[in-house]
Amino acid sequence: MVGGQFDKKDIVRIDKSSALRQLGPSLLAQFRQALWTCDGHSTGVARRAWNLLHVICRMLELARADVPSFQQAFSQNLDMCRKIFLQARSSEQNDPSGSMTPLRHMLRFTLATACPSFDPNPLWIEVWWTGNSSPEDFNWLIDYLDDVYSNDHETAGDILVLLGSMKVSCSPAKQHLFIKRLIACMDSSMPYRLRHAAIRAAHSSREILASIDAVDYGDMVLAKLSPAILTAVCPQPGTTSGDEDPDRPFNIKRDSCYLELVFALARNPNWRPHLFEARHIDRCISMIPKCCNIFMPHAFYLAGIFLRITPEQSLVTSLDSITEHQWWDVICMAWPHASSIIEDDIHCFESLPVLVEGTRKYIHTASKPSLKWLIRDVDSVLNTVERRYSEKGEGVVAAVKELRGVAHGMF
Repeated sequence: MVGGQFDKKDIVRIDKSSALRQLGPSLLAQFRQALWTCDGHSTGVARRAWNLLHVICRMLELARADVPSFQQAFSQNLDMCRKIFLQARSSEQNDPSGSMTPLRHMLRFTLATACPSFDPNPLWIEVWWTGNSSPEDFNWLIDYLDDVYSNDHETAGDILVLLGSMKVSCSPAKQHLFIKRLIACMDSSMPYRLRHAAIRAAHSSREILASIDAVDYGDMVLAKLSPAILTAVCPQPGTTSGDEDPDRPFNIKRDSCYLELVFALARNPNWRPHLFEARHIDRCISMIPKCCNIFMPHAFYLAGIFLRITPEQSLVTSLDSITEHQWWDVICMAWPHASSIIEDDIHCFESLPVLVEGTRKYIHTASKPSLKWLIRDVDSVLNTVERRYSEKGEGVVAAVKELRGVAHGMF
């Protein structure tokens, strides 16, 4: 099939459950070669590959754990998708819709051969491809998303998984359209996969979103995107869900992505009233017990969110519900992860003075063991700052050293 060469006796002898494991690598290589030699309209082997593309993708799904990834071919596969899309949109095409079916299958093939899973849940944090492409190279994906988001949720989800997992941003010319479609894909009526893929894509673009002011697009982004983000992770507040429900109240990977996104937005004072109004702060407060009972970076982002908005506490009376004990729990759990987080994130490094100030405010509630752990973690942060930010970290180093002295003085 499609140029693959196999001994029929081998196919008969092998356990059918392991057939894809044995045949998959050879088939995948043949599929790739055939697809690259045609544009969807050729004849012969290549044409048969196109006609069987939906079957090929299904085989790859079933054999995902055993078929090797072809990430090195990702750029070529994606470029093939781009060419098909442009052909379908060309005025020279008599029936543009006819080319969209192979495009959907080719996009799925591109995902199947490059990423660990079609479902975005394993991809909340992982970036499985990086390249040297410019933002303009992905404008066609935004246009494709615009074409399909309302009536082809599976393909729209594939596009957002690609954008989110590649950690790419669209060009300024497409940002407004991209944000509008993100908002639409986050609606509570959308399937969870599409909503979660939209959150992942927003997370990948969080620095761009955080830099947007009301003057950029009126108030659309600030007023509409903020509640849409909450809807995407919590479509039906107050409902009971099981531990395996993708929309359960707390999901470690999803909420790590969510907190990093809110943390980035909270840096911009223009975003804060909209975060308050959309009840993101209330949700963050409700997450304190869970985040403080796992050894994960969640508490670092919670602390950053709370401490940045504390000066505006009059706008958020719910902050009064956080006890001093809870404040210390969040702050104490933030420090063990600070060193690794600031290693490659300048924005998290810039938040250290706020964390230091908050720590000094609530350190009087600390127990002796927690002070010991704090000093250890502060020393680790000092080492990272002095090594990684030697030119711009003098003020931060002084503040952290002063905090360490305060902690030592409490023994």
